[in-house]
Amino acid sequence: MPITPATAAHSSSNGTADAILLELVDEDGVTIGTAEKLAAHQPPGQLHRAFSVFLFDEQGRLLIQQRALGKYHSPGVWSNTCCGHPYPGEAPFAAAARRTYEELGVSPSLLAAAGTVRYNHPDPASGLVEQEYNHLFVGLVQSRPRPDADEVGDTAFVTPEELAERHARAPFSSWFMTVLDAARPAIRELTGPAGW
Repeated sequence: MPITPATAAHSSSNGTADAILLELVDEDGVTIGTAEKLAAHQPPGQLHRAFSVFLFDEQGRLLIQQRALGKYHSPGVWSNTCCGHPYPGEAPFAAAARRTYEELGVSPSLLAAAGTVRYNHPDPASGLVEQEYNHLFVGLVQSRPRPDADEVGDTAFVTPEELAERHARAPFSSWFMTVLDAARPAIRELTGPAGW
């Protein structure tokens, strides 16, 4: 993993990871504290900062990922290109670029803010709750994904029609349609007549 001020602050001196902290926010997205990651997702959930990334190839196809089976939250389901949580004090844009590289081995050739969305999605399978103030990003990717197998089970580039077909037959994350719908205006601006 690349060492940045944010990642350096979240690794102990002997190389083992400290407890992962999330930034708690109020309804306006103003930081009000921190909480340990798993604790923030325990019912009823604590509102925290998150991000969601939607990357497209030159044909206007969306890169989606299947979450690795080993993940404690929503394992094995399909979702958007990348999603996660900034470290406390880390800019959402920086976190989005960092996690996209960590999970998929790609750096977007373009990444732009696409607004925010607030939601509360319980996950029936795990019993955890996504209570998030989510920063959305859209962009372009011009290199092949090289996923980290601990994070990502599979990837696919899909057209809107292929996504609809896959969504009808395969499990997707509880938050996927919420973040996709919120990002659609920026996606359409980015992809033009690709049908999004």
